[in-house]
Amino acid sequence: MTFENYMFPCLSKSLFGLECMGCGFQRSLLFVFQGKFAAAFWMYPAIYPLLILAVLIILTRFFKFKFHQKSINIFSLISIGTIISNYIIKQFIL
Repeated sequence: MTFENYMFPCLSKSLFGLECMGCGFQRSLLFVFQGKFAAAFWMYPAIYPLLILAVLIILTRFFKFKFHQKSINIFSLISIGTIISNYIIKQFIL
């Protein structure tokens, strides 16, 4: 049994033939769970900033630290920048 059989298909890719900004996230997350960290990064480079952001958001629900909102904002901007730059590189350069 492989988990790839249970992944959601990309609607944008199946209808228009263009990858969306989230294409590769599911497979990349699966690579992280399998311990294939380099493959996860190459599949979807924003996986690590997004995971750090998710951990920060969950932690700040229980523990407030000095710069919690600032760190969430920074990792949000890093994630958005990585997602947009990855999309541009995939669509127009590669």
